[in-house]
This record gives sequence, structure tokens and C-alpha cells, in this order.
Amino acid sequence: MGRSGWTDADHPCREAASSKGGLWNQALGQSRGGCSTKIHLICDAHGDPLDFLVTPGQAHESRSAEGLLCGWQAEYVSGDRAYDGNPVRKAIEAMGATAVIPPHPRRKNPAAWVSHLYKARHAIEHGFAKLKQFRALATRFDKTARSFSAQVALACIVIWLRL
Repeated sequence: MGRSGWTDADHPCREAASSKGGLWNQALGQSRGGCSTKIHLICDAHGDPLDFLVTPGQAHESRSAEGLLCGWQAEYVSGDRAYDGNPVRKAIEAMGATAVIPPHPRRKNPAAWVSHLYKARHAIEHGFAKLKQFRALATRFDKTARSFSAQVALACIVIWLRL
């Protein structure tokens, strides 16, 4: 029996894994806190969403960032320490942008970054705050990743219509 009181056979993620397509199709990931989903978001300087990607909770940020950044142009790209990796930095350089990502503390050769530009990262936090106003997103009512992604897209459209 786990810390939450469920046996492994009773865990909600076990039921989801037996469903058609498994957990990846549902963008649910097993973590210490239970099943979770991550929304990777690209925002403009005002915190308005431009693009997103939905992944299971245990998926690392750097794996999704490369594909998400492809096709975009920017002067600066800001992210938290989870995005500090050589592949992500190379993707940002390929865009012709400057990475404003603080180096991970255990990185042997930390990359240079401009700390005062990192303060503008609040725009991404505002983007997530706008998305969390939609109850269906904050509580993840949808079962499949496809329908959850559609909900995120609808929320982004509503945010843009409110401008």
C-alpha cells in the first residue's frame, strides 16, 4: 500500500493505463503526488498564449521545448532552470534568439545569462494564471490528451478574444 492509501492495483493511473492508448494517449504521468499533466506554453510579452503542448507529468521540459520552439522567432526566450540544457539552448540559438535561462546549479560549465531580463519571465506566469481561470483546465476534467488539448486551445482563443 502506498502513502496515499491505495494499493498498486487500485491506483487511478493503473486503470488509465489499461484503457485504450495507455497513459501517454491520456497525457497522464505518474509522480509522487499522483497522476498529473504538464502544459508547456509559449507566451508573448503580455502573457497571452501563442502555442502550447500537453505532456504527461513525468516528461521532462527540455524534451518538449525543442519541438515547441521550432518555427518561432523572438529576440529573447525566457524559461526556468528546467529548460537549461544544451539541446534547448541550441534550439534557441537556431531561432536567432538569446536564451534567458538561469543555469542549473549542478551544471559544470554554466552558460552566461542576463539576470535583469529574467524578470520579464513573469509574462509566462501571467499566461498560466489566465489559463487557470478556466476550471476545466485547472482540475483536468478531460480523460484523453486530445480533448484536454482542445480545452486548452479553446481557453487560449477566449483569452485572445478578451483582448
